Amino acid sequence: MSLDTTDTAILRLLARDATLGAAEIGRAVGLTQPAAWRRIRRLTDAGVIAGRRIVVDRAALGFGVTVFLGIRLAARGRPALEDFERAAIAIPEVQTVQHVLGRFDYRLRIVARDIADFERVLRRRIMTLPGVGQVEANVVLSEERRPGPLG
Repeated sequence: MSLDTTDTAILRLLARDATLGAAEIGRAVGLTQPAAWRRIRRLTDAGVIAGRRIVVDRAALGFGVTVFLGIRLAARGRPALEDFERAAIAIPEVQTVQHVLGRFDYRLRIVARDIADFERVLRRRIMTLPGVGQVEANVVLSEERRPGPLG
């Protein structure tokens, strides 16, 4: 699907605030509400817009620590990957599970209340996952976010 400048403007607006309605978007890009709605529907139907999300402030909920874990599995093969992924996704503190190339097999994003809570999650949940071999933790000190590839 090829995008024109209006489509790109719509995507930028929605990336910043997914709660915007078609009327607000239309005003911002110079379209009527129905025309904006049709554009948004076309982008959704084409799979360009895959969903809408809210951003939850983890710190406001008491989760003040974010850690990226690099995990190398001790076992190899498809069953080992599937078992690990299934078990990792089931841990509530695990926000993302990324299968990656490089030094590690997986990169996990973990949230915890504090370092002691992270240590508990690491010892009792992560290190007991099927196939876990080597683990490397990187604590996030600060984070800047971009809304996506359209900036």
